[in-house]
Amino acid sequence: MAAFHQRVFSGMQPTSTLHLGNYLGALTNWVAMQKTHDCIYCVVDMHAITVWQDPEDLTRAIREVTAAYVAAGVDPKQSIIFNQSQVRQHAELAWVFNCVARLGWLNRMTQFKEKAGKDKENASIGLYAYPALMAADILLYKGTHVPVGEDQKQHLELARDIAQKFNNDFSTRIAERGLGTGDLGFFPQPEPMIQGPAPRVMSLRDGTKKMSKSDPSDYSRINLTDDAETIATKVRKAKTDPEALPSEEKGLEGRPEAENLVGIYAGLSGATKAQVLSEFGGGQFSGFKAALVDLAVAKLAPIAGEMRRLLADPGHIDSILNDGADRATAIAAPVMADVKDIVGFVGRR
Repeated sequence: MAAFHQRVFSGMQPTSTLHLGNYLGALTNWVAMQKTHDCIYCVVDMHAITVWQDPEDLTRAIREVTAAYVAAGVDPKQSIIFNQSQVRQHAELAWVFNCVARLGWLNRMTQFKEKAGKDKENASIGLYAYPALMAADILLYKGTHVPVGEDQKQHLELARDIAQKFNNDFSTRIAERGLGTGDLGFFPQPEPMIQGPAPRVMSLRDGTKKMSKSDPSDYSRINLTDDAETIATKVRKAKTDPEALPSEEKGLEGRPEAENLVGIYAGLSGATKAQVLSEFGGGQFSGFKAALVDLAVAKLAPIAGEMRRLLADPGHIDSILNDGADRATAIAAPVMADVKDIVGFVGRR
């Protein structure tokens, strides 16, 4: 049985500035995966407009997220970096998947319920059908591995269901045309990849809430655009408790702010929480925060500086996206042509 070529697909929405949670939870992993997989990293601007975006802000955010990818270490020559709207096959395959996916599947998606809230009748169809577009994003490149956080696992499971139903619905046609991969069908079953080194970075103001772009307090997060002074101020002001740091991990139970800061230090240093506590356990937060300030500034301030340099030349960022879109289209166009043939459309080949 032939196997699918290993390929990673992932993306982030250009809805506002990326932060430390995006960096530790995703970007550091993306950079590492470039050494082991073919990687496609998308700025998912079509997903962004499922809720209203000011056009000027959206343009700026697309470039800013692209700059963050590159500044964090994603190599646009080694990996493919592009914005989704430049590759029309995403929308074409999403429509086919809208016709494959079942209403009952989408009704079970918890993220739509959370984002739409009580006023779901006023939510866009795009927000409701978002998971079908996400499935198209991955499967258009026959992606085999997808780095996902907890909030996206359900969407990846849906992508697997859509792939399986497409393969089953059109199995005869796929076999007749020799378009399948052994017994696996036309589309692969993409596998989740656990994000690390700190999959869940929490708010600096409330250790029980995830660090978020939408939190009204800028002191709740460290933005990738923050300069050294701002990073230092936010770490110093981060919420803690009056107890000393424990010497063992079990001592962090019931202390969400302490656990969060130790996790951030571990993520930035490449150490485990146990190793961090063996160094700082028994000490007060003032000393630990001073060390965390030094570490965070050393790791993050250069990224902010490189982002500022890149954003000063929007033409260069656009050229990265254009080149990436060309390379992405070279993979996507033949796959979409095969899909059209499989479902019975008549057209150019």
